[in-house]
Amino acid sequence: MIEMHVAGIGLDAASRSPIVLLRDSSGRRQVPIWIDQAQAQNILAGLRDEAPSRPLSHDLMVSLLEAGGLRLDRVIIHTIEASTFRAVLKLSQAAGDGAAEEAAKAAARLELDARPSDAIALALRTGSSIWMLEEVVADASIPVDAEADAEDQDNFRRFLDSTSPAELVRHLKQSHPEGEQGGEEPGGEEPGSDTPAP
Repeated sequence: MIEMHVAGIGLDAASRSPIVLLRDSSGRRQVPIWIDQAQAQNILAGLRDEAPSRPLSHDLMVSLLEAGGLRLDRVIIHTIEASTFRAVLKLSQAAGDGAAEEAAKAAARLELDARPSDAIALALRTGSSIWMLEEVVADASIPVDAEADAEDQDNFRRFLDSTSPAELVRHLKQSHPEGEQGGEEPGGEEPGSDTPAP
């Protein structure tokens, strides 16, 4: 497995869809995962480490894990199936809560299926590591171009700054016409998946 880091959020030049870019530790390979606008906002909030005035969904998930005495150890993006990435959350019993040894062992084996975008948003909020199987990196990675990355990030930030919520909704409806399935629209993908490069 290869440890990956979030290099940032980019914007697909053709479709204007956001992309989360995962880069390996050497900085030589990166894997793009196409996501929707809402997931891009959640990941950006995690990257900026900003505390929202009210908890976002992923902030609430972190609070629920803590309340349940669980800790997110790592995220593993383990395969691509039917043109979508699949990920799991590896959870363990939080230390120092006095739980019985048997409960700790059971929690240590706990794995939850998750969309990679949700898993990444949670990892950023909890400081957990993000891992990807070597085969997935080999299949989905693209050469790193730092200048293009910076330009994509700037373009995406300008796009978000200049777009109202109503325009975002119109853009999403145009990107995903009624009856077309794809991306992360409700009912469009199974849990645990995000789309790779087209």
